[in-house]
Amino acid sequence: MQSLLIVGADHLGSIPKKLNQLGFEQVEHVSGRKVQMVKRAIPSHVDLILILTDYINHNLTSVVKKKAGEQDVPICYAKRSWCSIYQAIGKCTASCDRENC
Repeated sequence: MQSLLIVGADHLGSIPKKLNQLGFEQVEHVSGRKVQMVKRAIPSHVDLILILTDYINHNLTSVVKKKAGEQDVPICYAKRSWCSIYQAIGKCTASCDRENC
């Protein structure tokens, strides 16, 4: 089972359903609006983090990047459009062997 954490954006619309079709059985979302989000830990079961760059502040991006590095979780960056998300996840998963990432 693959799980994905999306950071950024208030509403995802049909994005989680499309991600399910790509094989991500568990999709979690953190909007990043609240200041307290920088203190939140990355769940241990997350296989990949997707940061939506057009809806997130720079400080939260830095914190997530640092925490992901500490937990060896790969990060993809995309805009909120499905085309951008699809391309980012495709590039990330193609260049990243999840067992040895």
